[in-house]
Amino acid sequence: MAKVTHEFDLYGKHYTLGSGELAKQATGACVVSCGQSQVLLTVVVSKERKDYDFFPLTVDFIEKMYAVGRIPGGYLKREARPSEKATLTARMIDRPLRPSFPDGFRNEVHVVAMPLVADQENSVDTICIMGASAALMVGGVPFEGPLACVRIGRDRDTHELIVNPTYEERENSDLDLELGGSSTFISMLEAGAEEISEDDMLAAMEFGQEAIAAFCEQQRIFMEKFEAANGKVESRAYILDEPLPEVHDRIFAHYDEMSAALKDADKQSRIGKVEALFERIRSEFSEEESAVWSRAIAVELKGLEKHAMRKMVVECGERVDGRTPTEIRPIMVKPDYLPLVHGSGLFQRGQTQVLSVCTLGMLNEWQRLDTIEPTDGKRYIHHYNFPPYCTGETGRMGSPKRREIGHGALAERALLPVIPSEDDFPYTIRVVSEVMESNGSSSMASTCGSTLALMDAGVPLARPVSGVAMGLIQEEGKTVVLTDIQGLEDFLGDMDFKVCGTAKGITAMQMDNKATGLTAEIFRQAFAQSHEGRMHILDKMLSEIPAPREATKATAPQIISLSIPVDKIRDVIGSGGKVIRSIQEETGATIDVQEDGTIFIAGTGGAGEDAAERIRLIVKVPEPGEEYTGRVVSIQPFGAFIELLPGKDGLLHISRIAQGRVDKVEDILNIGDEVRVKVLDVDEKGKISLDRLDKPEAPASAARPGRGANRGNDRSGKSDDPRPRRRHNV
Repeated sequence: MAKVTHEFDLYGKHYTLGSGELAKQATGACVVSCGQSQVLLTVVVSKERKDYDFFPLTVDFIEKMYAVGRIPGGYLKREARPSEKATLTARMIDRPLRPSFPDGFRNEVHVVAMPLVADQENSVDTICIMGASAALMVGGVPFEGPLACVRIGRDRDTHELIVNPTYEERENSDLDLELGGSSTFISMLEAGAEEISEDDMLAAMEFGQEAIAAFCEQQRIFMEKFEAANGKVESRAYILDEPLPEVHDRIFAHYDEMSAALKDADKQSRIGKVEALFERIRSEFSEEESAVWSRAIAVELKGLEKHAMRKMVVECGERVDGRTPTEIRPIMVKPDYLPLVHGSGLFQRGQTQVLSVCTLGMLNEWQRLDTIEPTDGKRYIHHYNFPPYCTGETGRMGSPKRREIGHGALAERALLPVIPSEDDFPYTIRVVSEVMESNGSSSMASTCGSTLALMDAGVPLARPVSGVAMGLIQEEGKTVVLTDIQGLEDFLGDMDFKVCGTAKGITAMQMDNKATGLTAEIFRQAFAQSHEGRMHILDKMLSEIPAPREATKATAPQIISLSIPVDKIRDVIGSGGKVIRSIQEETGATIDVQEDGTIFIAGTGGAGEDAAERIRLIVKVPEPGEEYTGRVVSIQPFGAFIELLPGKDGLLHISRIAQGRVDKVEDILNIGDEVRVKVLDVDEKGKISLDRLDKPEAPASAARPGRGANRGNDRSGKSDDPRPRRRHNV
């Protein structure tokens, strides 16, 4: 196989497609690059067809830390479990590829994306779909390609749309839209936005479709070069599962029974009726027929359910639960659902129920990310859990699956634009959404539940966010857009289009599409229905909690922010951390000191304010005229040192200890005595001179004998003390 490289420029950036040098034993392989970022995409298709009733596609995105010149963290020092970003990228590649394969394709397909270089300027995620498409083409794998993916940004100041913006360009963008598909239709969409209008989002999508077509055209040119060097690539022959007329006709004869079984608003009841019908239909086949046609029977049974559901919608305008296409299921909202936690909210729509719980923590509890992306971490975190019991099933619970990571990331993205900055709200924020019951749109319920939990926790959101999932049925030349789809309509429908946002605009979107005939008008209708649905849901939420709580709850840490001079940090920390450790132990507060002198203090029940006051005293510099009640900490012949503040001592001279002359400090003061003093002076070196307030009279025994005194002298005035007299110059 000869090496072939195709270089091209599009939208101001340089790209390369290459094949024929690496991974030549794979079915197909391609190296794709943008700038200096490079990713190797490999595709392997199994030789045997699997006995499945689904398409067995697996996509892995393997982060390699050498791509950014780093050694992996941890004890093993090698890449292990995929990061959240790697999982999301694998999902991004999977979603446009999956519907592009022919119906009935049952050979296993494994796509591996492995970054070789990540230049920290150009992202590697979106170019992976173009690389996977090219690898499929050079491998002769049948699919509806070429495919590509683009990221569309929008300059926050000029509103200029940018194709595949660099990380720096994304910093000044109010839109992050990823689109995947072919030159004629979009099959995958992910978006985060700063409250963009539906019209602006649609314009960005149309621009992105044009960009996808341009990248698909470059793949065709690449294939022409590849075939010129290596000969024509023949499409490999794979046996497809095709409908068997004799099986199809016998099963579809039960159409009326299936239509009747589907008309049940209760999910579990409907599933039970459908399963009972399936069993009756299976029983009509002999043991020999069942053995020979087992896979075909399973496929046709699903096909019967799908056809009956879709025909009901397009012909009667009625859904399986009796709703109209634009009707939203009944909503129940309960903020402040759990005691003691920092914030909580229960959101239920139909038979989808999510409990979201908010926890507030110190800024130093932010999540650190060890990926090939130039992102250190995040302070707003959303986690989504989908346990088996929420669908009435058994199963193993452990680490989150790809779907859970993807749904959690969508809800996180939806709320991020309205989360206050750390200057306005110096907390790390974590929300966990527990799906208690699911019948579709659980990610949108998580978005709504998260809004409730954040508002209940007193997080000052810029605006509340709600979300709704839209669906699509295209059957017999008719198109119906559905609002608030349930699980069956997602599984058997043509589109799952999730839209989140505020009353001002869109903050996040996600779409998976199986239909090839989506037009701008269909999207415009979907946007209009989603806006109406989101506002309806938002009204229900705001009727229960109109605004964020004015303050965080008593159980949440109260975070106080202080700013001290950098040269005072050492005083606050103390030798070996002795001072700051003692403050934390004695007050129960948690203290985080930043390099710029910013100090964050967290505590409950007044602990934070106690710690803050102690720190203020440590860094405070006494000024002339201020009065203190201090403690004697040291006595010298010339005076006593008085502790005014923690770590701040001043000198009370012997001449200012009492009224009258004092011979010895110990005659008046002892270590540990409390003394009221006034600051007289603070010199350029920080030395503090004090004067005692309310001076006592010096005791007679402490006075130095003067001229004419006879205590200890004879009448001649000579002293009985044989020691020489000393003159003290103080």
